[in-house]
Amino acid sequence: MTTAQPRASLWRLPAVRALAATNLLGFLSYSLLLSALPAHAASLGYGLTAAGSVTTVFLVVTVLVQGTVPALVRRFGLGPVLSAGLLTLGLPAPLYLVADGLPGLLAVSAVRGTGFAVLTVLGSTIAAQAVPPERRGESIGIYGLAVALPTLAAVPGGAALTLAGRFSWVALLAAGTVLALGCVPGLVRAVGTTTEAPAAGGSRAAVRAAAVPCVLLLLVTLAGGGLVTFLPIERPDGSLAAVALLLFGLATAASRWRAGVLVDRLGARVLLPATLGAGAAGLALVALGLHTGGTAEPVLVLVGALGLGVGYGAVQNLTLVLAFARAGEGHAATVSAVWNACFDSGTAIGALAVGVVAASLGLPWTYVVVAVALAAVLPLAVSLPRALRSAG
Repeated sequence: MTTAQPRASLWRLPAVRALAATNLLGFLSYSLLLSALPAHAASLGYGLTAAGSVTTVFLVVTVLVQGTVPALVRRFGLGPVLSAGLLTLGLPAPLYLVADGLPGLLAVSAVRGTGFAVLTVLGSTIAAQAVPPERRGESIGIYGLAVALPTLAAVPGGAALTLAGRFSWVALLAAGTVLALGCVPGLVRAVGTTTEAPAAGGSRAAVRAAAVPCVLLLLVTLAGGGLVTFLPIERPDGSLAAVALLLFGLATAASRWRAGVLVDRLGARVLLPATLGAGAAGLALVALGLHTGGTAEPVLVLVGALGLGVGYGAVQNLTLVLAFARAGEGHAATVSAVWNACFDSGTAIGALAVGVVAASLGLPWTYVVVAVALAAVLPLAVSLPRALRSAG
């Protein structure tokens, strides 16, 4: 394991720099297509449920593969598994341009989902192991910043290009993940060929320990998935959806990064419920804006997207830090797989279930339902950090 002096910048660590670059390039492919692909499917004449299914299939495959990644790394090594994941995520993206209708779009998404599974599990695993435990929150914050930065431009940019009839540009740019292959040797040199030695006690306890904070994660990612998938479809004209997604991405990146620094110093006792509450309030404002329309709509939607982004980013960081702390040392890969499975399950549910409910209730009222669900788990967000502190 690489180490850093307590006051040294984590950016000096080769593993941290290589990890940030790898995830920046890898998540560019994911972010570009997150809103663009459903919008492209809708432009081909498919309804809300079918349009959302292209994201759902991608993420369902991701979740199914994530649990196998630790074993694959132990068998084949970090370098080969990570390289294969980056290739599988990036290379098939241009095939969306020649896909034969919805079945073709779903097939390409399924293949890319396997690569995304590898990237997500190994990214958070290495972030936890590259630094001493007392700097883990900051390391995860830097990792989260690298993951979130593509959201700033790629999610709204991909949606805007697609709505302007230039989806071909999006599909080609999404192949840029292969450039991250140049970072893999640096990661292998800095971290080693495997990510951790098996810990005593097995993985079942680690899974149970990670599951509780992941309930919060699943709900907040469901809300985020519902926003990025359906807001461009609900408001395809004008710039409102693109600007809202830009603000959402900006808030996500900033809060995920800063939450990592703050949690090392202050703990999650106040941060977790405060940021989760901000996310619930933000989504409620988006719903209110879409429902009322008129001159108030842009302000409410944009402020709401900003608030949801704060909750979306911070809760990601805080739940991952809590999951690692609850599981203890030696279970990083297992915790990472569980956490990422919940993250992607939430996004997948948001991309499908929100569309199903919105077909009956309309999107504004569906967002209200999700906001209420976020508010309902605030007691868990209050009690979880307290229980961990008492146990420590």
